[in-house]
Amino acid sequence: GQLPTWLQGILLRNGPGMHTIGDTKYNHWFDGLALLHSFTFKNGEVYYRSKYLRSDTYNCNIEANRIVVSEFGTMAYPDPCKNIFAKAFSYLSHTIPEFTDNCLINIMKAGDEFYATGETNFIRKINPQTLETLEKVDYNKYVAVNVATSHPHYDSAGNVLNMGTSIVDKGKTKYLLFKIPSSVPEQEKKKSCFKHLEVVCSIPSRSLLHPSYYHSFGITENYIIFIEQPFRLDIVKMATAYIRGVSWASCLAYNKDDKTWFHFIDRKTKKEVPTKFYTDALVFFHHINAYEEDGHIVFDIIAYTDNSLYDMFYLKNLDKDFENNVKLTSIPTCKRFVVPLQYDKDAVVDSNLVTLPSTATAVKEKDGNIYCQPEILCEGIELPRINYGYNGKKYKYVFATEVQWSPVPTKIAKFNTQTKAKLHWGQDDCWPSEPVFVPSPDAKEEDDGVVLTCVVKTDPKDPPFLLVLDAKTFTELGRAIVNVEMHMDLHGMFIPQQDVKTGIE
Repeated sequence: GQLPTWLQGILLRNGPGMHTIGDTKYNHWFDGLALLHSFTFKNGEVYYRSKYLRSDTYNCNIEANRIVVSEFGTMAYPDPCKNIFAKAFSYLSHTIPEFTDNCLINIMKAGDEFYATGETNFIRKINPQTLETLEKVDYNKYVAVNVATSHPHYDSAGNVLNMGTSIVDKGKTKYLLFKIPSSVPEQEKKKSCFKHLEVVCSIPSRSLLHPSYYHSFGITENYIIFIEQPFRLDIVKMATAYIRGVSWASCLAYNKDDKTWFHFIDRKTKKEVPTKFYTDALVFFHHINAYEEDGHIVFDIIAYTDNSLYDMFYLKNLDKDFENNVKLTSIPTCKRFVVPLQYDKDAVVDSNLVTLPSTATAVKEKDGNIYCQPEILCEGIELPRINYGYNGKKYKYVFATEVQWSPVPTKIAKFNTQTKAKLHWGQDDCWPSEPVFVPSPDAKEEDDGVVLTCVVKTDPKDPPFLLVLDAKTFTELGRAIVNVEMHMDLHGMFIPQQDVKTGIE
């Protein structure tokens, strides 16, 4: 095929790549050592490159020729890397374990720099052109968080907004929203943007010892949306996991009889909206988008009724018969919540406060809390992406992988949230990854551009390829076949040519 001439830049992807070191094996797919890979588009040609993230974790493991650094689903013993990773901790002394810097989930842009990110307090700077691993950044030096999301947001000025959890800090557990500025004052050019990091707001956890797990958050023009789900970490169990010989993953529990609470933070006042909004128990990882309309906040997420998704990816389940053996007990469902921030304070109890045309409801209860029920937009999509120019604004299109009862995607889809129409791309024996939308330079409409996805073939003899689709019609424009073994990855970003700075002046 042929690629549009304007497509110039780098598609940078991240995900787990190595699961066996010496005679040891990770228990969980999400624990594997991070493998970065990139597709560089230059004058109609595509260049492929991949490299393991040379984290301290990677170096320690390779040197010892076995897993010596614990990951979320795999506890490692004993630890010859003590100088880097202090293990023992008790929440009485408020010292928390040094987590891994195996940043295998996503790529983040901060200022002119790019970082591989996971969900611990460590991120690793990388060179997007050579995939070389550069310095390690510890969020904890700048903000009191022990874990942070790998799905930050970027505001119109290019500042990064992210959230992390501060575990039992000064006797409190709280969720912190923080901002990393896109540039530093001229006279401090040598300093990193992290030195100017500021905490925007803190939200106390509903439970001191059971903070919510979260993988992403939402943003609109004026609000930040944080969902506190009943899928929680047990800090006491985590404190004793090492001694008990169990993984940190076993310290996560879902309470299906509990509520899911919505928090809305006003970006101007940095205060939380006082009204309490909630819905039934759910588990979710990905926000799609959110926007404001006529005094309401509308937000779309992909939710499950249980936490079976994580369990699917234990490596003991990922054998040859994976597609037949492993079935999700809850299908991913795209839910739209419509939350009336401005409503008639004299509305009668049990009345629905939503005035937008939607089947979503928000019912006032006698204690003043508001119980929200979603509109179901569609089922069976995951790893959602949008045209980021529409982030926080009213939008139409979601680009996502399509999954049915198996967690491995077989197709990619374009879903219209307004008409509910769906377009697909799929071929036999193909497993596509998260689709990334790249707008065309003179785009007039939301879907003017291309969609990029890496496709792995189920037969190891068939080479993988990068697929380029016209985002409007979902027809194939071209594919670049790569004669190397490629892994299923998680997330990534497209870096337009003008944003690729080598970092070498």
